[in-house]
Amino acid sequence: MPSDIALFYGSSTCYTEMASEKIALKISQLLVQESAVKVFNIAEGNIHSAEQHAYLLFGIPTWDYGELQEDWEDIWEAFDELNLEGKPVALFGLGDQVGYPEWFLDAMGYLHTKVVNQGGRPCGYWPIEGYEFEASQALSADGKKFVGLALDEENEFDLSEARIDQWCQQILQEFGLR
Repeated sequence: MPSDIALFYGSSTCYTEMASEKIALKISQLLVQESAVKVFNIAEGNIHSAEQHAYLLFGIPTWDYGELQEDWEDIWEAFDELNLEGKPVALFGLGDQVGYPEWFLDAMGYLHTKVVNQGGRPCGYWPIEGYEFEASQALSADGKKFVGLALDEENEFDLSEARIDQWCQQILQEFGLR
């Protein structure tokens, strides 16, 4: 079954790019479909192409004190023009819970708000257990989950592969593809 999954990411230090590649590979393996995910670096493409895909993944790192990564900052206003009405959208974010514990994954929270405002159907919420941070804009309304997969490549690189594996299985179920 064709899946029509697109993954859009922005990355300055390549951590988000590497996470995107791992997620795309894992989903392709789970679907037993080579190149099941079309991967787009938002610095090189048009965010409006997201409207052409049935299932969406967005990867966003948080910089410093809760700031957007530069590629996301460049397209931030254009995102408001997207029509994501009813589309399943899963987010993943990268942050540093030790160096910036008061702003852990804030950019993912900002992006979640945009997705909801554009009519997207958020999927892939992730438990906060196992993380140590002080505050985050990326928490669900009840404060018990992140609004997407939380990755900390600075301090918990060794946990990322298992988290990605579990999250990919979860979102494929939520997308109705498994």
